[in-house]
Amino acid sequence: MDSESHKSTEQKLVYMANQIAGFFHTQPKDEAIVGVAEHINHFWEPRMRSQLFAILDKDGNGLDDLVIAAAKHIRKPGSVPA
Repeated sequence: MDSESHKSTEQKLVYMANQIAGFFHTQPKDEAIVGVAEHINHFWEPRMRSQLFAILDKDGNGLDDLVIAAAKHIRKPGSVPA
């Protein structure tokens, strides 16, 4: 078994969100924030986004600053798309 199989769902989501942020770090900050949010809104299912919001509520969650900044642009599950 590899080390990835031992990670919790929360750790995997933090890892994935931070990978997305890492990609967008090369862009101007405002564009990067929107890019992270759009990617998560487009590719993450509602259950994953719900878990992300639960992680965001925790101190020391390990999320990249871009993910934290993008949170206000990420659709909460059950909300009506703009």
